Amino acid sequence: MTQRIDPILLEVLKNGFEAIADEMALILMRTAHSSIVRDAMDYSTALCNDRGEIIAQGVTTPMHLGSFHDAMLFLIDHFAGRIRPGDVFVGNDPYLIKGQHLPDIYVIEPIFDADARLCAWATTIAHHADVGGLVPGSNSIGATEIHQEGLRLPFLKLVENGVENDTLMQVVAANVRVPDQVLGDLRAQMAAARAGRMGFEALLARHGSDKLAAYGDALQDQAEKMSRAAIAEIPDGTYHFIDHIDGLGANPQPIPLELTLTVAETEITADWTGTSAQVRGGINAPLSFAKSNVYAALRSIMPADVPNCHGYTRPITVTAPEGTLVNCTYPAPCGARGITGYRIIDCVFGALAEALPDRVTADTTGGSSLPSFGGQHGGAPFVFSECVMGVWGATSRHDGQSGVPHMGSNQANVPIEMIEADYPLRIESYGFVPDTGGPGEYRGGVSIRRSWRALADDTYFGIRSDKADFPPHGLFGGGSGQPAQTQILSDGAARPVPMLATLPETLSAGSLVDHRMAGGGGYGDPLARDPARVAEDLADGLITPDHARTAYGVVVADPTLGTIDLAATETLRASLRA
Repeated sequence: MTQRIDPILLEVLKNGFEAIADEMALILMRTAHSSIVRDAMDYSTALCNDRGEIIAQGVTTPMHLGSFHDAMLFLIDHFAGRIRPGDVFVGNDPYLIKGQHLPDIYVIEPIFDADARLCAWATTIAHHADVGGLVPGSNSIGATEIHQEGLRLPFLKLVENGVENDTLMQVVAANVRVPDQVLGDLRAQMAAARAGRMGFEALLARHGSDKLAAYGDALQDQAEKMSRAAIAEIPDGTYHFIDHIDGLGANPQPIPLELTLTVAETEITADWTGTSAQVRGGINAPLSFAKSNVYAALRSIMPADVPNCHGYTRPITVTAPEGTLVNCTYPAPCGARGITGYRIIDCVFGALAEALPDRVTADTTGGSSLPSFGGQHGGAPFVFSECVMGVWGATSRHDGQSGVPHMGSNQANVPIEMIEADYPLRIESYGFVPDTGGPGEYRGGVSIRRSWRALADDTYFGIRSDKADFPPHGLFGGGSGQPAQTQILSDGAARPVPMLATLPETLSAGSLVDHRMAGGGGYGDPLARDPARVAEDLADGLITPDHARTAYGVVVADPTLGTIDLAATETLRASLRA
């Protein structure tokens, strides 16, 4: 008999599922040991139904979440008949379990009802400070195969029948540079998953497994219906966009990503035919990760009340030829695949700009920069990585945001005080860079600058960044943002660092790493920008008087006061338009 669905109870349970996923996220953040999880918040949590479909997401990293389903399908199939109460599973490998990259480790706990029937899963994924491999932080852009990137884990039982697998924990500890942080974060994930299980068990006790299953399925159907309605608002057609990653190493060759987006009534297909073949460097992405980023981009243009569950992805198809940058095959390295995920989202926005000009942004800074440092400190190894955020492009209604994460990752810069307390590093600059946002009627966000001084000799440094050779583009007459750059200043000399450096750098004590992200793209004609907004930017230090004149045709009467000569501005703009 089909169970009648009460819409009020459906909304109550939807919020209940989401509250559990969010509680998991908060517990993981508060109990984590590493700064990349605790402070940068590079992790995700979700509740899945018995079939491995997400029913609720924590407020964490969108580019993680869409790939849970593929990993869960593998786990459920591989352990069929061997999934029992008291088990906890762990795994990370992109090829063995359809994971993402080796630093992202899944810790997953099954949830059973009072009759020992599998009802749901409490799932977590966290970016660990180190999993071994060629370089501290395990984000080796110079790796040429996954075996160089660190410890590979198929799905294994981290806990079986309530007993922790000490042998597995010892294997993990022996293969990473900072075992206290890695094992601490694994236990934080276990604590979060346990909280998810207990929260769902409370719902089971109140409503029963049959009712929760029926309402979970109804939630998926509701999300699909709302997703199809949102897609139906996009004009039918085929939309095309090509973007590039700058390239690998000191002599980069552009790496193209090509997207054909087809909208047909209530369905949408993202076809990546034409994208570069996989490369001999750690930026390759598994198809599950490519799908996740397409889902995240399309979810961002849907109404806010669409449930964040698997159902909204049903009308979306993602295809890519095997052996390409966005559907890599073994043994391609994947450690720095995040930069490719960001570019996937940028391509979706670029393709949609023609169809939905008022609902997408101009190009962003290209996602977070990921610097990594490592070495010895106080007689013990240290590893420090962070996600430097971030700048958005402008829209048809407002300037691009500055100092915010890319929409693919709800993450944060690590507080300066935490860095300087725990690592032999000193932050010497952190702030906005004037004149870097793409000009437009609405200005792109301005660049973020951050610099780290090494306080110990023989400090490893590597960075994953982008958008130097292909800076963020503007839309509809808006200008490009200023390109990214990284340089090392040592012994009175400065030398540039490639955006995707394949060779590690070794810093001596006193060396300074200075990094500037790209500025966001502008939207619309810069000569249509309200002079009052230009004056505000001057007052805020986001542009200089020279930039006001050359980019916007605005004449500054008094640079100290930031006042505008409107008559001279009208004259100058008329001559520039002519």
